[in-house]
Amino acid sequence: MTKFNPLCVMLMLVVCLGPLHDAFGKTAVEPFALRDVTLLEGPFKKAQEIDREYILAHDPNRLLAPFLKEAGLVPRTPFYPDWESGGLGGHTGGHYLTALAQMVAVTDEPEMSRRLDFMISELARCQEKNGNGYVGGVPNSRELWQEIAAGDIRAENFSLNGRWVPLYNLHKLWAGLRDAYQVAGILQAKEMLIKLTDWWISIVGDLSDEQIQSMLRSEHGGLNEVFADVYAITNDEKYLNLARRFCHRQILDPLSKKKDCLTGLHANTQIPKVIGFERISQLCDEPSYHQAARFFWEVVTTQRSMAFGGNSVREHFNPVEDFQQLLEERQGPETCNTYNMLRLTELLFYTRPEAYYADCYERALFNHILSSQH
Repeated sequence: MTKFNPLCVMLMLVVCLGPLHDAFGKTAVEPFALRDVTLLEGPFKKAQEIDREYILAHDPNRLLAPFLKEAGLVPRTPFYPDWESGGLGGHTGGHYLTALAQMVAVTDEPEMSRRLDFMISELARCQEKNGNGYVGGVPNSRELWQEIAAGDIRAENFSLNGRWVPLYNLHKLWAGLRDAYQVAGILQAKEMLIKLTDWWISIVGDLSDEQIQSMLRSEHGGLNEVFADVYAITNDEKYLNLARRFCHRQILDPLSKKKDCLTGLHANTQIPKVIGFERISQLCDEPSYHQAARFFWEVVTTQRSMAFGGNSVREHFNPVEDFQQLLEERQGPETCNTYNMLRLTELLFYTRPEAYYADCYERALFNHILSSQH
């Protein structure tokens, strides 16, 4: 699934100024909703059409197959190959929800709405069959979550209890349900999102903070961000507490003290965590979270990025004094890194609408993201 929305350029180019707030970290400006923006002819309109064709080329039943299988239901079609059949079943379905929600918001095309409604209804059927609020395509997930709830946690950088980044996988569904509700207005998605989060609280509720921090060694996407979003939707403090618990202290603590310990780390594992730090800081008075996010952004954009806005080599942060590998290696900066840096830039801009954020956003959006789509 393509990892960027070409309409995101509008987040910086058409910012709707709102009232400034006295409390630390509260939003100072807000973007127009996607539904309120219409693209005219140009490169982003063309990119939107390419996205549309790509979305329509996918078979929702194949994307739903991993969810149906894990719920004990019979899939209508085989899984898609590659990652979807190799241990990351279901993660593309989460991306697909987000893509459909965005297309529903900016087009009047009935097929997009039909597909989104179908995806949500089938996922709801899986959630009901599971009976505990869970829905996901993670292979052999029932046994996995039983192990986690019992405190049996064996985390590596890209695995958890022998499974391929299941938390990263599940985060895509959490984000997709959030977007189906917040972007496309699907109320059923909101209910499913809350049920899924309550299920997760039941899984990790008896774990110590040390156990959770151990689990966070495994790539987990932006779980802290989406839990903060559930708090914003419900105003229930238990979800904000969950978001705080899922902030990786190994990354948060040094960044909040303005220490750059990023060299050698998997870049796109870290950026979503930092997006979560800033999202939490917007919802409550947490200076250290904002400090960490702001310092991370400054370090990555001013010391760890190329002129076109990309960063890292072979998915990892290179030394700030040596960019030779980045220039020579076939695997240079990933667009998913840049996409997440754009999301972080966006959040920081909301709190402090300064031109340097917009400049950085524009440079990376046009020169890395837009140029990567053919």
